[in-house]
Amino acid sequence: MQVKTHAPRARALLGQVSDMDLRLLQVFKAVVDCGGFTAAELELNIGTSTVSRHVKDLETRLGLTLCRRGRAGFALTVEGERVYDETLRLLAAVDGFRAGVDDIHQRMGGTLAVALFDKTASNPDAHIHTAIADFTAQAPDVKLHLHVDSIQAIERGVMDGSFAVGIIPSHRTSASLRYDRLFGETMHLYCGTGHPLFSSEHDALDWPSLQARRDFAGLGYHSPNMELAHSRHLQRRATAFEQEAIATLILSGRFLGFLPDHYADAFVQRGQMRAVRPHLLQYACDFVSVLRRSPAPSRAALAFHGCLLSAHQRSHAEP
Repeated sequence: MQVKTHAPRARALLGQVSDMDLRLLQVFKAVVDCGGFTAAELELNIGTSTVSRHVKDLETRLGLTLCRRGRAGFALTVEGERVYDETLRLLAAVDGFRAGVDDIHQRMGGTLAVALFDKTASNPDAHIHTAIADFTAQAPDVKLHLHVDSIQAIERGVMDGSFAVGIIPSHRTSASLRYDRLFGETMHLYCGTGHPLFSSEHDALDWPSLQARRDFAGLGYHSPNMELAHSRHLQRRATAFEQEAIATLILSGRFLGFLPDHYADAFVQRGQMRAVRPHLLQYACDFVSVLRRSPAPSRAALAFHGCLLSAHQRSHAEP
């Protein structure tokens, strides 16, 4: 009796990583980030057929199928997702090497990836834009990449080198990271039109009565919002993962949720939201700049971090 055996999977053909391999990986990253070949054409400034050929060449080079193409749209395979994660790490390491060489030559060049938590631009106490202006004047040869992401993604990115600097709400701390306070933010509880509290008095509503409600919407990851929900025993009926999502749930008229007062103000002015007992049902959080401790940040990262601290220190000193 013959036992059927499966042919061993072909081994990857990749040996040493060449400049062409890096170029192919950069194209692959752009395709994933843009969500497809056509969108990547604009980002890379090359034709769709060339983009597709580069990804096919990378698949041949690695001996893997990285993505599915067809009427259903673009989608990564399981192997493609892993290769994408490794690509981010490799390209971050390459950028780190270039930044290190620039440090040796006492110059700042290359790219600098900065990530910040969402909905900070409308905060009058946030002077990130001032820091960017100061930094670009100080380091005109550095290409700035600005990202918006979750707290956890930003912290992970700073740790693994994907991001050079992060700006996040302060919550728990990691010994691997350095935190410096930048500015504060006040969070109020809001309801939308159609919610029973929108057209009623709130004088009887307090933290204990809020615990008994079944219409609270909160963030689904570790954050000041989650810490407050746990400490106040608020029961989350809906879960969101961005401030925009919290706002959408509130606007439905079915949920209560905390939002930054500066961000919610536009909805309040349009009569779409109302703060619920703002003098009582609120909390404050601090935003911090995040740098990794080891390996040491590049000169560009330290310069940008310094611009952040300086911009916010100047704002505090102004009358």
